Amino acid sequence: QVQLVESGGGLGQPGGSLRLSCAASGSIFSINAMGWYRQAPGQERDLVAAITSGGFIKYADSVKGRCTISRDNTKNTVYLQMSSLKPEDTAIYFCAYGLCWWKFDYWGQGAQVTVSS
Repeated sequence: QVQLVESGGGLGQPGGSLRLSCAASGSIFSINAMGWYRQAPGQERDLVAAITSGGFIKYADSVKGRCTISRDNTKNTVYLQMSSLKPEDTAIYFCAYGLCWWKFDYWGQGAQVTVSS
């Protein structure tokens, strides 16, 4: 079992920045992937960004150039730095863990991000 605890998020202004963090604990494999998904009201849960323990990174087209995903393997923690925020970034952001970036098995509880002036 893997537990994921998210922190950060909250209210951001259009054009501003926010940072999300997610710490994983439990049965962590040295080779793994962590990522962020988001779900807006009435929408499906979509990939925002993913990063593997080997450094491969995948971004959704909607956030390319505005978001940076990074990780600290020594802390089993993944970060999502969001900049140039847009109202359409408003969603619940979920941290995810798995053995590969296209299939995540564990999910965090979600962190609300609201972009509004």
